[in-house]
Amino acid sequence: MSADVTPATEQTAAPEAPPRRTFTVPEVAALALFLGAELLFFGLKSPYFFERQNWFNILTAIAIYGVLAAPATLLLVAGQFDLSVGSGVAFIAVMMAFISGKQPPSLGHSILLGVLIAVACGLGIGLVNGFFVTVVGVNALITTLGMLAVLRGLAQVTASGQTVLLDGFSGLGQGRIAHPPFDVPVAAAILVGVLLLFWILMRYTVFGRAMYAIGSNPVAARLTGVRSRRLIFIGFVLSGLAAALGGLILVSEVGAAPSGTLGVGYELQVVTAVILGGASLAGGRGTILGTVLGLLIIGVLNNGLNLLSVDAFWQQVAQGALLIAAVSFDQLRIRLTST
Repeated sequence: MSADVTPATEQTAAPEAPPRRTFTVPEVAALALFLGAELLFFGLKSPYFFERQNWFNILTAIAIYGVLAAPATLLLVAGQFDLSVGSGVAFIAVMMAFISGKQPPSLGHSILLGVLIAVACGLGIGLVNGFFVTVVGVNALITTLGMLAVLRGLAQVTASGQTVLLDGFSGLGQGRIAHPPFDVPVAAAILVGVLLLFWILMRYTVFGRAMYAIGSNPVAARLTGVRSRRLIFIGFVLSGLAAALGGLILVSEVGAAPSGTLGVGYELQVVTAVILGGASLAGGRGTILGTVLGLLIIGVLNNGLNLLSVDAFWQQVAQGALLIAAVSFDQLRIRLTST
């Protein structure tokens, strides 16, 4: 009589542990929390904060930053920087006023010629930055820091250190779209259009997905056939064209181009907005939606502090503290998600 023996291969396997539930936090949660807190605080402190015209003021104030931040997000996703945008805006604004202004040292040519030359200058800035980064192989940080100094110097040389006046070109910076149902500043409409364009570019095109791949793993992207240098070159060209648009908006708002102070600190505002929006300095991470929230946080903060008559120097302190705090909350979100 033989005993029944169960083969080892037929032994019942130990039951698998149930999948562990993870706690997920949306990437923009910290930004939304900051923005909501700002809205609540300034709304309670100032009766004018939620007025329609005040929000138009906020959008107009961040219009140039937003135009510059859109391609900056694209470049940072690919692990690249463009710190020359502030000086680029200043140089292009000075060139526009120098070509088309009617008072010395301006040349007095037509507005159209000034616009064309300004756009050509922006294109040239992008081409030079892209050439040195992708062809020569100079680090983007060094290249654009050098261009920052070069363009600031060229702006002052072009204007002979003076403030160059420009009349008859107020539409971009001061005009309004006053056709029902719209009644919004032109600068705000341009901001929305540029951000929407780059949102589509980064989310729905092969070019945008390739930039994410380059920033996440440059070697793997190259091995899969992504032409990294060409795409990064295009990114710098787009940044130069954005600087041209920003310079035109700025000189249109001011009606003059003070060569020594125009555009100072713009690169800091742009980098702050993009990093606040969740972009990684190492590349591979960042969205236009996050950048929009970062821009709104900065715009609401500046506007609210102005309404409360806070000194401009303290506004700079608040912006720096905001950057540190927002990044800290983002790190907390990452830790909560990973655990």
